[in-house]
Amino acid sequence: MFGIGMPELIIILVIILIIFGAGKLPEIGAGMGKAIRNFKGATSEPDKKEPDKLEENKS
Repeated sequence: MFGIGMPELIIILVIILIIFGAGKLPEIGAGMGKAIRNFKGATSEPDKKEPDKLEENKS
C-alpha cells in the first residue's frame, strides 16, 4: 500500500486525531466517503455516455 506500513498509519491517525479531535472524525470520514463515491461516479460516467457520442458522430 504505497510503502506505508502499519506503524506509519498509526502515527498518521494519531496526528489526525490530535489536529481535528475525536468529535470531527465522523464528519471527516463521511466527507471522504462522499468524495470517493462522487469520484467513482464521475469516472464511470464517460463509459455510459460513450455510445451516445459514437451515434452522434455517425450521423
